[in-house]
Amino acid sequence: MTFPQAVAWCVGALLLVVGVTGLARKVGWSAPLVLVAVGVGVAFVPGVPEVRLDPDVVLVGVLPAVLFAAALQTSFLEVRARGDSILALSVGLVVFSAFAVGLVTWWLVPQMTFAAAIAFGAIVAPTDAVSVGAIAGSGKLPRRLATLLEGEGLLNDATALVTLNTAIAAIEAPIGIGHVAGDAVLAVVGGLLSGALVAVVITAIRRRLKAPVLDTSLSLAAPYIAYLPALAVGGSGFLAVVVTGVWLGYRAPLFQSAESRIAERINWRTVSFLLENAVFLLIGLQLPDIVRRASASRIGLLEGALLILGLYVAMVLARYVWVFAVTVLYRLGPERLRERRWEWRTAFAISFAGVRGVVTLAAVFLLPPRTPQAGFLQLAAFVIVVLSLLQGLGLSSLVRWMRLPLPNPDQDRMQIRILMGEAQAAALERLEREAAENDPEEVVTSLRQTARYRMGIGTTDEQGVAAQPDVYARLRLAMLDAERRAVLDARQEGRYEESTINAVLGDFDTIEAAMKRSYRRDVPSRLPRVRS
Repeated sequence: MTFPQAVAWCVGALLLVVGVTGLARKVGWSAPLVLVAVGVGVAFVPGVPEVRLDPDVVLVGVLPAVLFAAALQTSFLEVRARGDSILALSVGLVVFSAFAVGLVTWWLVPQMTFAAAIAFGAIVAPTDAVSVGAIAGSGKLPRRLATLLEGEGLLNDATALVTLNTAIAAIEAPIGIGHVAGDAVLAVVGGLLSGALVAVVITAIRRRLKAPVLDTSLSLAAPYIAYLPALAVGGSGFLAVVVTGVWLGYRAPLFQSAESRIAERINWRTVSFLLENAVFLLIGLQLPDIVRRASASRIGLLEGALLILGLYVAMVLARYVWVFAVTVLYRLGPERLRERRWEWRTAFAISFAGVRGVVTLAAVFLLPPRTPQAGFLQLAAFVIVVLSLLQGLGLSSLVRWMRLPLPNPDQDRMQIRILMGEAQAAALERLEREAAENDPEEVVTSLRQTARYRMGIGTTDEQGVAAQPDVYARLRLAMLDAERRAVLDARQEGRYEESTINAVLGDFDTIEAAMKRSYRRDVPSRLPRVRS
């Protein structure tokens, strides 16, 4: 295939992803599942080139960016508050599932070795951050459930791949418990330290970048700046990416300009949209290659179908067993755990939400050629991913049937109004300190009226502002600085939902960016720098 032909196929795939995803969202279908189905259909069209998905393309090229985009939107405070629950799901559940499914695989699949079986268990153990995030971000899940599932999806890839690498090493040569423990410790410590160091360095650099295009360009490189050094020292690159992303997202209002934050949000939404959905299309496109490899196995069609069904049931049951065991521990354990317990209905919803995806499909191709029944395991991983996506379609209906409390839009709007009132009170206080005696009274009065109007207790009057753009902008930007600090203080105190905090901060960013653009046109040489 020539280079122009390759570009043409890539452009065609991009247009197909955009069109299929848009249609799926319009009719309320699962975009990942529809893209897989479309990929399977296109793969059997004559003339379509055969697709073999290199696992490094996904694990090194795609997944760091996808995880980073999700981490930027993840609440650091909520993750910290529910860290033990998230670790129970992202570490304990993954290891338990890997061994539970591995033992069943070792027992059921002919000629299977123990190390290869555990490797396959690790491959199907992690949930998919993309699919879970699409469901959790739709507002159709309770916030606590959404936080747990999103946190699990961010961190469990690292656990699964550490387990997989250890099992692959055991396939090649016997290894001891000490070696396994050492690799696990190195992966965690290396990932945490690398991610934290990269976050500190990038924060220091971005404080000095004034142009949004430069800031966003560094942001696009950030996941790979975190991933590659961690990988080089034996740490978990995915853990490093998540640490960097969560920290940068949490600290963004303190070192980025409003224009940079808006540009970063838009760019990462676009990048993650394209990468996430393109991978599901590629999953479907490679089905012919997977079927051909599986056909080399001596396992018959009916036997293979029953084996895959057995493996899928084992995977589902392992999740239910672990989640309900953790639920019992939280309800009957020490007081500190009892205070953080969740309901049995929540436990059932967490257990049901075991959607697998791109990591499973990419990781299965990491199995070495000498792995027994490698072709069959690749087909099994594909079918398990599809079955789990089908199961995920019922999560929202399950939540409604169990009457779990969903986010209340009216309550959210009320929280936004209350928080906005606190911010405007801080803005008025800052205005009284900043206003000088020689500042035009009509400008100061207009700013007071605007703040009270945003509090819902007055009207606004812009008379006289146009004639004094420099004074107005200086005072308004100072007020925005006070508003933002008041909201960040409220976030630190944990008095509002993260969605409320983000909505109000996003409103401030829009106002500040628009004001600065207008102010530069009027008096570019006297634009004040507002601490943010």
